[in-house]
Amino acid sequence: MAFVDYYKVLGIDKGASADDIKKAYRKLARKYHPDMNPNDEAAKQRFQEINEANEVLTDPEKRKKYDQYGENWKHGEAYEQAARQQNSQQSGGAAGNPFEGFDFGYTGDYDSGEFSDFFGQMFGNRRGGGRQTKFRGNDYNAVLELTLEQAAHTHQQTFTVNGKNIRITIPAGVENGQKIRLKGQGGEGTQGGPQGDLFIQFDIKPDPAVQRKGNDLYKIQEVDLYTMLLGGEVVVDSFAGKIKIKVKPETRNGTRVRLKGKGFPIYKKEGEFGDLYITLQVSLPTDLSQEEKDLLQQLAALRT
Repeated sequence: MAFVDYYKVLGIDKGASADDIKKAYRKLARKYHPDMNPNDEAAKQRFQEINEANEVLTDPEKRKKYDQYGENWKHGEAYEQAARQQNSQQSGGAAGNPFEGFDFGYTGDYDSGEFSDFFGQMFGNRRGGGRQTKFRGNDYNAVLELTLEQAAHTHQQTFTVNGKNIRITIPAGVENGQKIRLKGQGGEGTQGGPQGDLFIQFDIKPDPAVQRKGNDLYKIQEVDLYTMLLGGEVVVDSFAGKIKIKVKPETRNGTRVRLKGKGFPIYKKEGEFGDLYITLQVSLPTDLSQEEKDLLQQLAALRT
């Protein structure tokens, strides 16, 4: 298998910051996601490479090993252990060194293939032998976009990873940036090792009509001038349905009303919710008739 340069996969250089990696990954993941490219094998393969590159480069320890050992980064610890054993045996004059002939002081470019030759013999990847060592598959990372209303309700979603359809139940109350782990849904292991995991991060889009702060929701509700002055009822849309609230006579513009327990559901706490805060904002009438204008002038005269 040809060596895959994770930096080139994400279109970044080796000095890229964590934010640079995140931005590059999210842009490419959206572009090549299987849901956006049905029946496109090339896009599916590209999506897998993008996830693998992101999984390695966003982990400081994995990135450090990758920068040092390239495609053999998973076996870096084994390499270093073998190097220590080699040095120890050379110092003690021990015979029968199993790694004799390998250059453990290698400091060149990992693309030269010397690391691959070493690991091929060490882990039995060449014909004729060596011991077989199981290695866990790569973890995958994916971003799942939700509307705020979707995040307010427990629901199921299906998406595709490596050609396999995965259905998950998303609990109500998930937060923006929150991650969940799907065990065994990542990359295939090698030499019979276990599969990696799939980590899904939720990207919750802002709602133009309502703002979320923790488990509380904030909404501006326009109310006509006459209801604000004389009192009455208004109907407010919420994620739980329509709610009627009473408006007292002579309510001031900007008055905030708290509706206890009508806010966002609390994650994995059945039947528990935050509060909904409604700010009443007067809506002034327009396109007044002459009769309305006359009446308002009479009212203005009475007030003065």
